[in-house]
Amino acid sequence: MSEILPLTGTFLDEITHDIPSQNWGRREWEREFELYSKIGIDTAIIIRAGYQDKCIFPSQVVPDRLPVYEDLAEVFLDLGEQYGVAIFFGLYDSGFHWLRRSWWKEVELNLAFIDEVVERYGQRSAFQGWYMCHETSRHDVHITQIFNALGQHCRKSLPKPILISPFPQGAKQFSGSEVMTLPESLDHWDRIFNETHGSFDICAFQDGQIHYSQLPDFLAGIQDLGERHAVRIWSNVESFDRDMPIKFPPADWRYLRYKLEAAKSVSEKAITFEFPHFMSPYSCYPAAHHLFDRYCEMAHIKPPSLR
Repeated sequence: MSEILPLTGTFLDEITHDIPSQNWGRREWEREFELYSKIGIDTAIIIRAGYQDKCIFPSQVVPDRLPVYEDLAEVFLDLGEQYGVAIFFGLYDSGFHWLRRSWWKEVELNLAFIDEVVERYGQRSAFQGWYMCHETSRHDVHITQIFNALGQHCRKSLPKPILISPFPQGAKQFSGSEVMTLPESLDHWDRIFNETHGSFDICAFQDGQIHYSQLPDFLAGIQDLGERHAVRIWSNVESFDRDMPIKFPPADWRYLRYKLEAAKSVSEKAITFEFPHFMSPYSCYPAAHHLFDRYCEMAHIKPPSLR
């Protein structure tokens, strides 16, 4: 029996916000989804369907949108249906309004975006959930307003499970007085969960912003919050490395194993950011090919034949 919690979900980052594009077309994505069906990945989360002036489909509501040459939402939903992979649809991140605390403008754009997504793709059988892509590390009135407004609109427009994937305000991403202790982070999230009750169903905390030694206590705290607030807890086990001076190489397999072992006792499901770049045998990073081999060994998966 595997000592780790196997990965059964992955984010898909095709807006490529801070990682490079792999320039995949439908053929490469089909090869990837076929792999998922063979190694137990049953969920793919579009991390954001729109960001700033970019979108994965020809949206009519994204301001000053750049041209879209291929409808990737259609591609992902087609492949999800073909290979039995549930698609969680990510929302729109302006990269501007909500960061300036003009949360109402972020909400207005996303309400129209949600309606557009439902009209275009709401009948697709692979469309199995929503992802609220406004990631945050702490309580702030604008994030609770965003979660509540967008979560309720998603639930009203197309009632599917709603996922968030926030992060602790730890020392690997913040510095000095900005770094929160674990009790401080948990206190912030206790308040967020309390004030957004019913606006999302699943929380998958990112695990890469804190030191490895803090991870067991952090996961135990999140498990407790989930039980008290009736939120399902998944783990977003990051498969890239935050410890190196460059952004971002595939993770060292020993650290990935440690995190998957830690997640096993507390999480319902392990997902990762982000299999296509950092773990796929088809990734542009050679180190990802080796991480895939090590992962198959950890999870006692017979590596499938590749094409």
